Amino acid sequence: MSTSFGPVLGIETSCDDTAAAVVCDGVVLGAAIASQIPIHRRFGGVVPEVAARNHLLTVLPTIEDALQQADIGPDQLAGLAVTNRPGLIGALLVGVQTAKALAYTWRKPIVGVDHIAAHLWAGQLRPTDQAGPDWPKPKLPFAALAVSGGHTSLYVVRGPDDLVLLGRTLDDAAGEAFDKFGKQLGLPYPAGPEVDQLAVLGDPTRFKLPRGMLGRADGAYSFSGLKTAIRLQIEALGQTGPTAVSDALPDLCASFQAAVVEQLVRVTLDSLRRHKQRQLVLAGGVAANLGLRTALAIHCAKHRVQFWPVPLAYCGDNAAMVAGLGAALLAQGQRDDLFTLDAIATGAVRRAALLPAPGSP
Repeated sequence: MSTSFGPVLGIETSCDDTAAAVVCDGVVLGAAIASQIPIHRRFGGVVPEVAARNHLLTVLPTIEDALQQADIGPDQLAGLAVTNRPGLIGALLVGVQTAKALAYTWRKPIVGVDHIAAHLWAGQLRPTDQAGPDWPKPKLPFAALAVSGGHTSLYVVRGPDDLVLLGRTLDDAAGEAFDKFGKQLGLPYPAGPEVDQLAVLGDPTRFKLPRGMLGRADGAYSFSGLKTAIRLQIEALGQTGPTAVSDALPDLCASFQAAVVEQLVRVTLDSLRRHKQRQLVLAGGVAANLGLRTALAIHCAKHRVQFWPVPLAYCGDNAAMVAGLGAALLAQGQRDDLFTLDAIATGAVRRAALLPAPGSP
């Protein structure tokens, strides 16, 4: 299947980062991000209205920055891609309306991209300095685990718009669990990277935490019970002394992260075995977690599964993944109508089917 299409401008505004990138044949020619983390950190999380207003301020300068990095003008673009689902509706609307206006002005085709599908496709990307013909990448079909603040789902990717869902979280996403745990400890938002760094210094066996979803065969993940268990541990520890929690911070982080990682690895590898998948892409913001990347690399090697962690630059929300998937969709002939393309806050990944477990009715 050919995904060659020419340079595509991608725009991503689904949450709190304004991003734009230009991708051609999987090579990232230019990428820019305007982060809002310092703005939302004081609130302990993303404020949707604040995010939308800041997207309005930064979207055009960010696009200009990406085009300048790529040394490409609008006339050289083959098309545009924009995240139009899922996400914060106000934030999505900024990106979608901007992309539609530019596509109309520049007379370029446009395609709406699903944010999660774009994360899964990010394993196909490579930076300009790694653009050689022998650059390795996963071959279709492959399994892909999307782990982020809002999503924990395992798919088989059969094509750029052909996904099969193998399993997903029943409650909290893994990234959400990290952030809520960090908030209990007073760690700055986003808490995931802070927990990962502190975990390296701690003892993961000090606090006994439950390992969820044992003995199941439906590919489901769950982190709500773990979140409750660690809250009770923190409350009990706090009653032993005024500095007990702060003194135990590395051990708390190491124990919590070990429980999250153990479940992600076990459930994912079980699903890969049941569905006879021999490749795994790790994508999404939590894919940057060192503990998770290391554990999956070890266990995939043990079970002879090819492991493809998305490069760190493309784990978090970014527009390179949007442009890359958009280029593949455009190459297949997909187009969206300028007058009907709209933002969609929630819903299943477009054209993602649910695959039953082998032997089920």
